[in-house]
Amino acid sequence: MGELRAVQAADTSIASVPATTRSLARDLAALGVHPGGVYLVHTSLSTLGYVVGGAQSVVDALLESVGSTGTIMMPTFTGDLSEPSAWQKPPVPESWWPILRAEMPAFDPQRSGTREMGRVNELFRTYPDVIRSSHPNDSFAAFGPHAIQLLADHELTSGLGEQSPLARLYDLNGSVVMCGTGHANNTSLHLAEYRSNNSLKRMRTDGAPMMVNGKREWVSYEILDTDDGDFPEIGKAFGVQSGLEIVGPLGAGTGRVMPIRALVDFGAAWMDAQRH
Repeated sequence: MGELRAVQAADTSIASVPATTRSLARDLAALGVHPGGVYLVHTSLSTLGYVVGGAQSVVDALLESVGSTGTIMMPTFTGDLSEPSAWQKPPVPESWWPILRAEMPAFDPQRSGTREMGRVNELFRTYPDVIRSSHPNDSFAAFGPHAIQLLADHELTSGLGEQSPLARLYDLNGSVVMCGTGHANNTSLHLAEYRSNNSLKRMRTDGAPMMVNGKREWVSYEILDTDDGDFPEIGKAFGVQSGLEIVGPLGAGTGRVMPIRALVDFGAAWMDAQRH
């Protein structure tokens, strides 16, 4: 009762009945999430209102919606396994940098927790038969027939680029599902950044603790310096101009579904024209 009262106090627009696995699966079906599809899912549990069973019910609803022939993928980023001199939320003293580089545990697909990905993504990565890509900072987790194809050969210098699960989802003509999130969190637009030819593109040096030949090492590498500041504007323009974004209720929140190919192509063209 205490949890329900807290949700009601925080969100006066809460649905008249709580969401459940079955009701969320119905909402997802109405948005076009269907058996056999391949989906990249972003989630915000708090925006869905009160969900009976919380994060587990959201994961179960997604898996129920795609069935045994469908595939679900989620970002499982580990932003804290990165170059500490670049940290901003929060920054850390320069005197800490060598200690962090020397002592930070190496990325482990099974054990390394996500950072700022939300409860649904963190739970999903622990589900039976879910596998995770090897990138120490920009990993994805997936379940279903296409999981291995999506996650294989995730290159260190292409975290969200051509040798990433995003590009493999594009190849498979998959879709993006936003469960209560907005386009500011639309990871697929980072692939558009890689494909854009705008003049603002820059590379940066990052680093991460990794296992190399059985030993933990701090590995530095070059990667695109991404920027999601204009993603809400791009997403809004895509929805209006393409007519391909399906929007509807999901619990007490809003769900969005869109094809990744059209989204990435639109985003790259928008960046070519607007980023200069």
